[in-house]
Amino acid sequence: MKIQIINGPNLNLLGVREPEVYGGRTFGDYLDQLRSDHAGIEIDYFQSNVEGEIINKIQEAGFESDGIILNAGGYTHTSVAIRDAIKAIPAPVVEVHISNVHAREEFRHHSMISAVCLGVIAGFGMDSYRLALSALVKLEFS
Repeated sequence: MKIQIINGPNLNLLGVREPEVYGGRTFGDYLDQLRSDHAGIEIDYFQSNVEGEIINKIQEAGFESDGIILNAGGYTHTSVAIRDAIKAIPAPVVEVHISNVHAREEFRHHSMISAVCLGVIAGFGMDSYRLALSALVKLEFS
């Protein structure tokens, strides 16, 4: 099984950016543990602050992977283009957020991509990625 994780803007700053919201752990450290805990699954990782690069990766991974875990960051609330890229691919996509976006600013309460994703996981910190991975594994073997 091959899973692609895609992180959007500012998620390269995890571990230093707003630790009270996102925690103090880097994504690299978390990813190492996730890969170790799920050694039988190929987990690829991509991060970009650029919307077009995220779209390109969704299009590429959407035909090469068994599923995508996507934290589109701020683009979640604004990008019709990312929504359209998700709709265009056969791989299921799970929308992930580290924080509970519904407990934050009003503009974060609406997602442009939720309706075209398999599901949404939010508010469980970095563990949101593990929960999304578990959902994709269950889907693959059901």
